[in-house]
Amino acid sequence: MATVELTVENFKEAVSGSDIALVDFWAAWCGPCRKFGPVFEKFADRHPGVLFGKVDTEAHPALAQAFQITSIPAVVAIRGKAVLYAKPGPLSEQALEDLLERARTLGTASTAA
Repeated sequence: MATVELTVENFKEAVSGSDIALVDFWAAWCGPCRKFGPVFEKFADRHPGVLFGKVDTEAHPALAQAFQITSIPAVVAIRGKAVLYAKPGPLSEQALEDLLERARTLGTASTAA
C-alpha cells in the first residue's frame, strides 16, 4: 500500500478508518527526512492493510503541534484512538517491523483470558 498524504482535513478520517496507522512527520528541507522517506515508503509497500501516512510539518503545523512533534523525522504509531509510539529520529526497516509487530499484538493477549 502506498503512503497517504495526511492533512488537517483528512487525518481523523484516514486514521480512524484503519486499525493501525504509522505516520511519518517530515519536511522537504530536512536531510534525515529525505533519507528516511524511501525506507518508510518501501516498508509501506510490504504491509497492506496498515495505513502509512506522511504529514508535511511545514504545510500542516497544527498536526505536528497536536502530536507535540519538536524534531523530525518523527514516527507516530496509532492503534484505534491510542498513540502507541511517538519519537523523533529515522527508524531502520527492522525497527519499523518491530514497531508494527508490537502494535499488532497489543491487546490481543488480554482477549485470550
